[in-house]
Amino acid sequence: MLKSILDRLPDFNHLLDPAQLRILIRRSEFGLIAMAAVVGVFAGLAVAAMSFIAHEIQVLIFTIGPDERLSAATMLDPMVVMWAPAAGGVVMGIVFLILKKWRKKPMVDPIEANALHGGRLSLTDSIVVAVQNLISNGFGASIGLEAGYTQLSSGIASKIGLLLQLRRSDMRVLVGCGAAGAIASAFNAPLTGSFYAFELIIGTYTIVSLAPVVVAALAATFVTRLFVGEEFMIDIGQIGKVVPADYVPAVILGIVCAGGGILLMKGVSRVEEQARKSSISPVFRPALGGLIVGLLALIDTRVLSAGHGALHESLNQHMAIGAVIGLLLLKSVASAITIGAGFRGGLFFASLFLGALIGKLFAYSTPFLFAHTTLTPVIYAVVGMSAMAVAVIGGPLTMTFLALEVTGDFPITALALAAVITSSLVVRTSFGYSFATWRFHLRGEGIRSAHDIGWIRNLTVDKLMRSDVKTAQAAMTLEEFRKEFPLGSTQRVIVVDETDKYVGMILTPEIYAAPTEGGEEKPELSSFIRYKNDVLLRSMNAKQAAAMFDRTEAEALAVVNNQIERKVVGQLSESHTLRRYTEELDRRRREISGEL
Repeated sequence: MLKSILDRLPDFNHLLDPAQLRILIRRSEFGLIAMAAVVGVFAGLAVAAMSFIAHEIQVLIFTIGPDERLSAATMLDPMVVMWAPAAGGVVMGIVFLILKKWRKKPMVDPIEANALHGGRLSLTDSIVVAVQNLISNGFGASIGLEAGYTQLSSGIASKIGLLLQLRRSDMRVLVGCGAAGAIASAFNAPLTGSFYAFELIIGTYTIVSLAPVVVAALAATFVTRLFVGEEFMIDIGQIGKVVPADYVPAVILGIVCAGGGILLMKGVSRVEEQARKSSISPVFRPALGGLIVGLLALIDTRVLSAGHGALHESLNQHMAIGAVIGLLLLKSVASAITIGAGFRGGLFFASLFLGALIGKLFAYSTPFLFAHTTLTPVIYAVVGMSAMAVAVIGGPLTMTFLALEVTGDFPITALALAAVITSSLVVRTSFGYSFATWRFHLRGEGIRSAHDIGWIRNLTVDKLMRSDVKTAQAAMTLEEFRKEFPLGSTQRVIVVDETDKYVGMILTPEIYAAPTEGGEEKPELSSFIRYKNDVLLRSMNAKQAAAMFDRTEAEALAVVNNQIERKVVGQLSESHTLRRYTEELDRRRREISGEL
């Protein structure tokens, strides 16, 4: 009886087949949404696990209580405070030595993966980055776990996409789902996580990506709250009332935070630059940086780790102006040294903490500058958090929704929006980069966002060119050239010397337009050679090739193997380049809009 009932049930085993899942995802938005939910669950588990491990390491090393935050702990052993970050640096140095022999390629983060590699992200590398982040944070280095959260969650999402062999556009959305789940879990803020994915990881908002990203953020938040409860909530206590006169100081606070963010980013790069110029081996830099952080922590232990506990204290307690300034400077220096010395992590939570301190400091001056403002220091702290975070991390709507989900108050959110827009505008016009894209710039990458430009790089001259080119020797006479290349046989001929090195290009109609008889002097073949120094390389992309055509005003150019040997390997026309570029551009547009 039971067997006959079971036989009548539908067979769902075929849905476990990757090929069937891939078909389901491609044919239905619900398939991608279902995968996004799975990614969200994994992201929530990853955040909960990493948070637990990091805290357990801190409990073991610093002997803090199970419910205590390191940055808010009061009874810490000074010797442990001083040496723990340095010990973490030693471990990071050992990890660096192992990776130097084992992993030769640079590790890719989610922004770079979506911008250049169509969402392809190594799960192994992501696990390594997460482990490095756990070591850095667990030993008390002044850094948060958000970079590890997003790296691991996005790596899991990318691995799922690779197993299912998803399309490029679906892969990029799935990686965004992983990042959305990570940030949503980290702050118990689904809207913040969703717009973090749209603005920073996917690079655009579309109706097609909306449902998967939001579902992933909600699923991740639910899973994390199931395991850790309200641990990630930011408590701001009592908040005041907003009046129209409060917008002017909020805008000025946005400008101040923009300046602070730029100084912090430049500080990190300056520390890295000085470390590279020094004779200190990269293996020993984290240990030295950790020792400096430990010495700073002897002055104020609130610089340790991400600063969750210290942020809660600074939001809800009155602090003297000197104490706020001191903590602001110490945390800024500690964060810059931590990252500059080679520890793994990001500045997400550090920027929130520093923004809250700047906002609180700004609040002390407002009674003397603005007569009609009614804001309390805690509101300025929330506004400063958002404005400083957008200066460093980017994502104006992300940080605005963070203010909304932290306060639950729309007037304060509108105030934060004014500060965020101001801060973002100042940073964009005066500096031009967020922290992630600034580091890409220092590496020589021209990435300003997660917009998909990888397909442009993949559309290379090598893929576009035709290899069946007509060549002629530079020593040929005009008559020999005409005999070998009759009128109408080819439009262009590439000229090479006796060693087959590129010399230039000849337009065949010009040869036949030259005088052949009568009293006029017959020109030499060399007088018809054009574009002697203008060639394309196989590695150039379509955009670079189009720029070369525009500069030379040529309809076609020769392709050589390199600029030294200059061996001709093909020829590429401007019309074909622009046609293929337009086709690919239209394809990406249709993918984004959901037409494909």
